[in-house]
Amino acid sequence: MHRRRRPALLLTAAIAAAAPLLTACGNDAHPGAAAVVGDQRITVSQLENRVDEVRAAQRAAVPDDTQYQQVVAQTGTLTRDTLQGMVLDQVLHRAAKDADVTVTRKEVQAMRAGLEEQAGGPKQLETAWLQQYGVAPERLDENLRLQLEAQKLAESLGTDTTRPEFWQALSKASAKLDVDLNPRYGAWDVRKSSRVNAETPWLREITAARSQETA
Repeated sequence: MHRRRRPALLLTAAIAAAAPLLTACGNDAHPGAAAVVGDQRITVSQLENRVDEVRAAQRAAVPDDTQYQQVVAQTGTLTRDTLQGMVLDQVLHRAAKDADVTVTRKEVQAMRAGLEEQAGGPKQLETAWLQQYGVAPERLDENLRLQLEAQKLAESLGTDTTRPEFWQALSKASAKLDVDLNPRYGAWDVRKSSRVNAETPWLREITAARSQETA
């Protein structure tokens, strides 16, 4: 993989960790929503489906029960990190739109072809993305489009995805979209364009209690 592409992958690398879904009381202002991004709702059901896609792919890749449980244990924050990825996707789309950046299907296909050649084939690439970034095979093209969008946005700003100018663009997009997370999943830090853990004492207590119940 080309060195210049690696920083962009950090945008969704967080998808590779996993946490049990919390069922404590959520945000009554948005019932059934895991997050609200602009006028778009990310429902709890949509989030669960994304997590299930990753778990199903992991299960297919690791049929042994003991090894699969180890994989689950190693990806202990998948739900929250998946939500972060879903929100960040929309934030990046907005930042790219503001900068008149677009990505074509042909560009995605070309990137995938190059990565498949480097990985040793389509299956090997899917496995690598699942293991390294927690991306289910059916979401691979979508994720590659995200990587290209991030790269092209950075280039349009005369920078790269590791520089403050790039993240400032995402921060502005986050502010415009007024990202609102259901408190059970934390909160959205506009400055960092990232999910952060909730600081609400009662939420921490409920989370701890439920962890003890399932221990």
